[in-house]
Formats: sequence, C-alpha cells, structure tokens
Amino acid sequence: MSDTSVMMVVTEPEGPLHSSVAQTTAPTRKQVRVSVVASGVCNADLGTAAARGEGTAFPVTPGHEVAGVIAEVGVEVEGFSVGDRVAVGWFGGSCGHCAYCRAGDVVHCSERKIPGLSYPGGWAQSITVPADALARIPDALDFFDAAPFGCAGVTTFNAVRKAGIRAGGRVAVFGLGGLGHLAVQFASRLGYETIAIARGTERDKLARDLGAHHYIDGQAQAPGTALKELGGADLIVYTASTTTPADELLTGLKAHGQLTLVGVDAGTVTIPAARLVMNGHTVTGHLTGSPRETEQAMAFAVTNDVRPMIERMPVEQAGEAVARLRSGAPRFRIVLDPADAA
Repeated sequence: MSDTSVMMVVTEPEGPLHSSVAQTTAPTRKQVRVSVVASGVCNADLGTAAARGEGTAFPVTPGHEVAGVIAEVGVEVEGFSVGDRVAVGWFGGSCGHCAYCRAGDVVHCSERKIPGLSYPGGWAQSITVPADALARIPDALDFFDAAPFGCAGVTTFNAVRKAGIRAGGRVAVFGLGGLGHLAVQFASRLGYETIAIARGTERDKLARDLGAHHYIDGQAQAPGTALKELGGADLIVYTASTTTPADELLTGLKAHGQLTLVGVDAGTVTIPAARLVMNGHTVTGHLTGSPRETEQAMAFAVTNDVRPMIERMPVEQAGEAVARLRSGAPRFRIVLDPADAA
C-alpha cells in the first residue's frame, strides 16, 4: 500500500492546476481513506479550481464526484470495510446533531462538508473523508459511470422524483448537458412523458435516444410557448447554467406546475407575480442528495439502464478538463482517471 498520492493542486488564486505528490492522509476515528478510481468534473468545480474565495486555504484540490475502493478505515467506523466500492459526492459529511441532521435532511446541515472545499477533494489518487459521506456502489455499476452519481446523478434523480408529479405526468428538461442528459433519462424511466429542450436541431436525435418523447429547439422557437402548445408541463427541471430564460419558460407550465432549478449562475430569476398567483405555480431549487439517496439513484440506474455519457481524461489533464468545461465542449461529463499519474 503506497503512503503517497498524486493530487492535482492549485497553489494561488486563479493559478494553474498542477500535479503534486503528498503523503496520504490517514483516517481519524470516524473517517475512511479511499483509493480513487474515477473522479468527475462538475461545473461547481470551476469555482473551486479558481480558488478565489476569501480565506481559501492552499493548496486546493478540487473534486466532489469520487468513486473508488476503501483503503483504510478509522477505528470507530462501522458498516464499511477495506475493499468496499464507494462513492463520495457534493455531500461530504455533516455535524450529525443539528435539527436538519436529526430530521434526516443532512444536505442542509449548516456545517455540511464539501470535498474540495472543506478538505482536499478527489482529483487525486487518494481521498480521506468522513464515513457518513460514503455511498455504496452497486457491483453492476462501473466506477467511471458511478462517479457522476455523487452530484449530477443524485441531483437530477431527486429533482424529478421528489416533485410529486402525478403518474404519467409531463416533465420538461431545460438544457441537455451534464445534468440535463441524466434528467431526461430519469424522467423517462420514471414513467413521465418527457420533453427535452435544448438549442439546435442536432440535439433532437440524442434527446430521443435518451428517452425524450418530444424535443423543442430553443433556437427556433420560444421554449415556454412551445411547451404550452404541447399541453404544458407539470414539471420543468431547469438544468442550464444561465437563469436568463427562466421567466419565459413559466408560460409553459400547467396550472399548479412546478419549475425546479438545479442549474444556477450568479443571476436572478424574474417572475411576474400575477402569473405566479393566477396559475398556482411553484418555483423552487434543489440541492444534491444524501449518500442514501445517491445509493438509490445508482440502484435505479442499474435496473433501468440510466448511465452518464462520459469522456475519460487522465487526472494530470485536469487543467485541460476545466478549460473544456468552461467552453462547453464536453459531451457530457468528464471523468478523470488517476491510475497512471506519477
């Protein structure tokens, strides 16, 4: 067992990512150390990699979509053993005793930890995490497919299934990127009439291959108006990284319909109050999921053939991966491979 790990680090604000060799971090009583097999690249990692936040502690290692094998277990950890296949996502641990934690809503714990921000993340050969951050990976799910489930997968799965939409209802997914291509699959497999909304005619076939029953080209027509012509949506899952079109989309909601934001930027959503009130619309946001919900998302994916579309890159090309993500080039999730890093 190696006592060193190659990790990708940023050592100054907006500095480049470069590889570094460091001692692995031995787990404390309630932690585990995971040998990383695959680690996803998410839009949220762009901010982590920029390392501009006040009080940022350097070096910074991003990465919060991690899949691997337990290498060491703290003495007080129960239920997990060396060799177990596990994932770690945006939820990286919680206090365990606040009102939210006691109610089972661990993702809203005010002391919630996030890999890459609260401690070194998964763009490395090894990561040490609180045991309560772990989700078990089904044997039938490949590590590289499993990694995105810790963030993109569980987020979109929960956004659809927790909306309370009637059986056979109509769900629209706005955006067909890293989040959207998973949301379309989940909505379709959960039995909803699924509408994909993206830009350009070239996405039509892909959307239908993923399970969409209808495709709306947002470049050719106003998507809210087009949704209304199809009879309106019970739920719109908004996965795009810009909030600008959200106002117009509301015209495509049925009465009592819901718009759920999972893709966000620094902008704002403007909502005509009269339309909101007169139609009984709900506008809400959704943030990630617990490790148990991540396990449920992966189990559902295995039995219903839901998989992320990924590009593999060596972990030492993390800087290139970030640049590709900023430019919108990936189709659809980049997953880093640390196996041959040196």
